[in-house]
Amino acid sequence: MASDADPDTTLWWLRRDRRLHDNPALVAAADADRLLPVSVFDPAHYGTAEYGGTNSFTYEKTGGRRTRFRIDSVADLRSRLRDRGSDLVVRTGDPASVLSTLADRVDADAVHVHTRPTPEERAVEERVEAALDAPLVRHWGHTLYHPADLPNGVSGVDDTYTPFRKSVESSASVRDPEPIPELPPRPSGVDPGVLPDAAALGVDTSPVDDRAALVFEGGETAALGRLDEYLWETDALREYKETRNGLLGRDYSSKFSPWLNEGCLSPRRVYAEIDEYEDRRVANDSTYWLRFELVWRDFFQFQFAKHGATFFTPGGIRHREIAWRDDPEAFERWRRGETGIPFVDAGMRELNATGYLSNRARQNVASFLANDLRIDWRTGAAYFETRLIDYDPASNYGNWAYVAGVGNDSRNRSFDVVWQAHRYDPDAEYVQRWVPELDGLSPEAAHEPWTLPDERRARLDYPAPMIDPETQYGD
Repeated sequence: MASDADPDTTLWWLRRDRRLHDNPALVAAADADRLLPVSVFDPAHYGTAEYGGTNSFTYEKTGGRRTRFRIDSVADLRSRLRDRGSDLVVRTGDPASVLSTLADRVDADAVHVHTRPTPEERAVEERVEAALDAPLVRHWGHTLYHPADLPNGVSGVDDTYTPFRKSVESSASVRDPEPIPELPPRPSGVDPGVLPDAAALGVDTSPVDDRAALVFEGGETAALGRLDEYLWETDALREYKETRNGLLGRDYSSKFSPWLNEGCLSPRRVYAEIDEYEDRRVANDSTYWLRFELVWRDFFQFQFAKHGATFFTPGGIRHREIAWRDDPEAFERWRRGETGIPFVDAGMRELNATGYLSNRARQNVASFLANDLRIDWRTGAAYFETRLIDYDPASNYGNWAYVAGVGNDSRNRSFDVVWQAHRYDPDAEYVQRWVPELDGLSPEAAHEPWTLPDERRARLDYPAPMIDPETQYGD
């Protein structure tokens, strides 16, 4: 700490780390005489744009539901900071310009930020760093394991999940969550500013669909509330492994991902809470499996740190030569949920209506686009980017590449979506919730309406399948 005559001042630049608990950048920035927390809404990340790949379409880079979740998250953090005698400065503009101006105004000695491994996020960091007179100090705080603790470093991370998982489970440890630090006073003379609403950012929002499994409220307060609810109030973690492939309901999975990906919830906090749950309630396959899924999330973060922009190429990190189809009409039918394959259509309609989709449904709709229609997987990943509340570039593009066979698995990841429908939605409850045209049909007919007699099928207000299911999925 500097002397009283020469106060030390830091900026804490918030990105997707909107929390006070387990926040390494905040802990480092708070070790100063004065601290200015700053959140910047970059207009370049909002509004409509044209996806320029094959099957081009107009999309919102940050869709309405994620925008609303993010605004709520910033508002909640501002409230939590005010409760501790601090405040959050909010600006809308180019981060490089905003941060350099604020840093100059308060004569900042350093700007602390959480770094991210994906190219676009790193490019923003580099622009900010170039504009600052003060040093930009990067911290890593969004994964379970710290890169410095990986057995073979980031460059030595295996390109398949199981060896990576075994290596960290046997030779690495998860660090304890950082405590919330005492917050020094803010520099005087800086207007906190006003939070923008979605309309000011050029983003349209729509009401929450009443069929949504969970209404996701942004912010650290809601994140910690969901953590407490899932583990302690409902005891749902006890059976997570058995229920995690569910499609309907609030607690078949943890649904922590929106808060994890916006940084409202630390994975290390979740891990520590699982430890306590195992001590107080039960340690079983389900408690292990939730950790297993957190490690999957880490895997994709470290894969992008290792491979960078290669992940965004048509052939992915495997450099596969695949003749992806350019078929805008087929892509449109897929994204509207009008493929004629009910399980796929139910998933796409849920995504469009709520911004959320179960892991099982995500895999099926992705496989249908990439493996059955052979449409460039990146187009589907870009569409998920605009729709998902829980979008994260590494998890989203990493999982899409995995399913499309150009990512972290050399095996054929193609799904028989009709078999999957019968296996995971045996009573067709999920399909009939999201495809009401099929209400009243038997489960078999709801999953395979093309098998109905011609006269009955003609009465359905539902399209014929885009593919021949018997040929595509037959033995």
